[in-house]
Amino acid sequence: MAEKKTLNPAALTVEEAAKTLGIRREWLEADIAAGAPVNADGTVNLVHYGAWLNLLAGEEPDGEA
Repeated sequence: MAEKKTLNPAALTVEEAAKTLGIRREWLEADIAAGAPVNADGTVNLVHYGAWLNLLAGEEPDGEA
């Protein structure tokens, strides 16, 4: 019987993170290029990514919080 792979929300590949969040991989890659945090090995921590998105949502239109 094949072993079921479990996902670690603190260390997902970009592909796994995008699939988990229900977004296109390209969108996540664009966020990473714009400064979204990634782990040293290039994986995504969903909590850190969510916090980063929350910071962006709280910024004023002129870029100041």
